[in-house]
Amino acid sequence: MRVVYEYSHLGGAEILQVHYPQHRRDIFEIIAGVQALRTKASREKTKQNQMLYAPTEMNRQFREGFYARDYRELRDTYTITVPNSTLSIPGAFKQIDFVKDNILVEVQFGKYAFMFYDLAKFQYFFNENKAIAGVEIVPCHRLQRQMSSGVSYGEQLVYDIERLKRHFPAVPVWVILIDADEAALAAEAQTP
Repeated sequence: MRVVYEYSHLGGAEILQVHYPQHRRDIFEIIAGVQALRTKASREKTKQNQMLYAPTEMNRQFREGFYARDYRELRDTYTITVPNSTLSIPGAFKQIDFVKDNILVEVQFGKYAFMFYDLAKFQYFFNENKAIAGVEIVPCHRLQRQMSSGVSYGEQLVYDIERLKRHFPAVPVWVILIDADEAALAAEAQTP
């Protein structure tokens, strides 16, 4: 895969560039190592029988790439209580896909609400002093159009972050929009 756009919120990209250059290199190398393949036959009415990019396969490759570089899942388990109530719900948790040296990384091929929730999780772990910056890797609009319906795209996320200004998230975030690489696109163009 390839990076087609980067957005730095509150210096997220610059923090990695200056203080964590190896993490930055890791992220670019992992993205470049993921192959976007059309392995999912669509059953959707609007895309009947079209071969689409499979998010589960790309997620598997990302997981292998990050784990090979010693990134691990971060999970914070807690009990939910609410003011003026005796209600207690144990076993609740917040989870991040990959973390190394308090740099949080999420790869999101889901609905838009999950992209935005990733920002809330970055904020949570930042507030808990378990994060320095967050990295959100998401499909660009072009890639999203060639996936199952329901998958969102990064341009919408960047648009909304810009409109919220510095208010949310109040944590440095580097948003990376990805697409299928040029070789895959060229091969697809030649397929009848």
